[in-house]
Amino acid sequence: MVVGTPTHATVNTANTPVCQEDAICSPYFVLPSGDPALDALPLKSTDVQVTISGVIAEVTVNQTYRNEGTRTIEARYVFPGSSQSAVHALQMRLGDRVVRAEIREKQQALAHYAQAKAEGKTAALLQQHRPNVFEMNLANIVPGDEIEVELKYTELLVPTDGQYDFVFPTVVGPRYNSPQAAQAGPDGNDRPFAQAIAPPQITKKDTTQQSKEPTFHLSVVLNAPMSIALLQSPSHQIETEFAHHNARANITLGTQDLASQPRDFILHYQLAGQSIASGVLLYQGEKAGDDNYFLAMIEPPKTVSAPQITPRDYIFVVDISGSMNGFPLETAKTMLRELIGSLRPSDTFNVMLFSGNNQMLSPASVPATKANIEQALKTIDLSYGSGSTELIPALRRAIDMPKADNVSRSIIVVTDGYVSVENEAYALVRNNLHRANVFAFGIGSSVNRHLIESLARAGMGEPFVITQPKQARAQARRFRAMVERPVLTHIQASFTGIDAYDLVPAQIPDVMAQRPVVIMGKWRAPQQGKPLGQLILTGHSADGAYEMHLPFTQSLPTGKTTQNQTNQAMPTNTNAALRLLWARQQIASLSDQQALTGGSEWKAAITQLGLDYSLLTPYTSFLAVDERVRTHTPDDTLTVEQPNPLPEGVSTLAVAGQAVPSTPEPGTWGSLALVVSLIAVLARHRKRQQRGTYTR
Repeated sequence: MVVGTPTHATVNTANTPVCQEDAICSPYFVLPSGDPALDALPLKSTDVQVTISGVIAEVTVNQTYRNEGTRTIEARYVFPGSSQSAVHALQMRLGDRVVRAEIREKQQALAHYAQAKAEGKTAALLQQHRPNVFEMNLANIVPGDEIEVELKYTELLVPTDGQYDFVFPTVVGPRYNSPQAAQAGPDGNDRPFAQAIAPPQITKKDTTQQSKEPTFHLSVVLNAPMSIALLQSPSHQIETEFAHHNARANITLGTQDLASQPRDFILHYQLAGQSIASGVLLYQGEKAGDDNYFLAMIEPPKTVSAPQITPRDYIFVVDISGSMNGFPLETAKTMLRELIGSLRPSDTFNVMLFSGNNQMLSPASVPATKANIEQALKTIDLSYGSGSTELIPALRRAIDMPKADNVSRSIIVVTDGYVSVENEAYALVRNNLHRANVFAFGIGSSVNRHLIESLARAGMGEPFVITQPKQARAQARRFRAMVERPVLTHIQASFTGIDAYDLVPAQIPDVMAQRPVVIMGKWRAPQQGKPLGQLILTGHSADGAYEMHLPFTQSLPTGKTTQNQTNQAMPTNTNAALRLLWARQQIASLSDQQALTGGSEWKAAITQLGLDYSLLTPYTSFLAVDERVRTHTPDDTLTVEQPNPLPEGVSTLAVAGQAVPSTPEPGTWGSLALVVSLIAVLARHRKRQQRGTYTR
């Protein structure tokens, strides 16, 4: 992946680059400021405090900005967030003054922020460019100012195969801005979406800037409903203290420079028995007329061996762009060797390598014979990462590949996701769902989880994220088990004794992994008081028809110390986070619908949800303004773009120039000779088939 749209790293950048190699220096890299009075790196520290109770995580992020220069500045910082987060609060602290932000319609917030900036007032503006990419703007930070900005979000943690994952992204990977993304985004921002999410990057050779990187600290309090059997971080070294019979854990990540470990923080944990609890959480409105909310989590049937496995066709779509160079692509090769090497003789497959261009190994899928598999693996082994990331043409070509009507096809996308065409990719896959389901493998230390999850959701498949080479084989085996033995399909939900409405998701996806079915919505009881009804879940498993009844009196364990861990319903005056989580899922559902239509017909509904629930959305922003005039010369304020380090393992090829999409790129030349050879072999095989002499 090569970034195609450069952005200004800082104002008054030096004319002489820090490094001389064209492959490393780029307008995208931040260079030392030419103005010694300007603080080019105003973000000083990030502190994250997490509380997990059962399946709900509450996160508070504190960012401290300080102007150590002698000129008034405006700071712009693009930073990552969880792709599942419901951001619901923001406040700004300046000295002993605390200003709580209000949620505003986005254009209104931008206008009021510009006005406050012009009047010399200090203001904070928080915007969303993607569900996992945010932007903080701070106007009129005068010399000597220290400003602390606190934002809060909540998210739902859903276990898979008995394992819970909490992820806190720490760095925004560079994005390739394809021509179709270089248009103004649906949020109506002045800058195109693709440009808005492109923060400047710090090159590792730029030691002057790197030494000033902000510090990062994170702590987690985990309140589990039962003993914690396993707790580990595959990404960072942590310190852990257990209490309450191992049902509570305090996890600490020591203070560090963000540049020293620029990768997502990941926490894995399992509970005793690796069980998945079934139950309901309830929230009742505080006054008459308020909505009531529920969260139902239902354990699916156990995975069983299917008596008969239908032959399948697999199309592997492999990103070999610049950002995949090195560790990501080598990890992808390991995974692909495991996947392709374990295909059954009755399966067929094809491989596409893509960057700015794309190349198929064969005009049509080929039998998974030993010779074909070995030839494909040789081709993959010769590829290396370079060039841009034209994902949409690659997906479109894979979807359009011919196949027999009686063959089930799975498309497996392997990428780090560093593109800005998430909506286009979602729409393309969902509109062609009748042709194939899609599984997405995100490879890298800080992958674009929004894209990976969107592709899998659109294609009724599963998302996979591989952050370390040692995970590749295990994830490949997990994929094979899912495809061959889906847990539960054709799922329907109905309710008795209770009026349940505004359900999300509107259509329950098939359960491929051992993960619970999650349904959220609103409820009304036919009589005053707590609901006494039940949820009935039906579907098809490998053993045949499946049906489960879940009483609304069966509470989902939360791990809260005030909770009576029995099967009695959770008190309905708690669990206020449910209303935020429901609204977040509803916004995501409407956003998916909007991606399909390509218009803005759902903009009003999404905006209203953001305003009603005080949530950050593509069309709503948080604004905090200190009404004091801080500077009488606001026109002299300079804007500084706080740079990000490159994610760990991402090559500088990710940001060095732009390739010509219409020509083969260097990473594909070594593969083309083998492609020609393979096509010739396949042609001979097809002739033998026609003569009746070909055997597999």
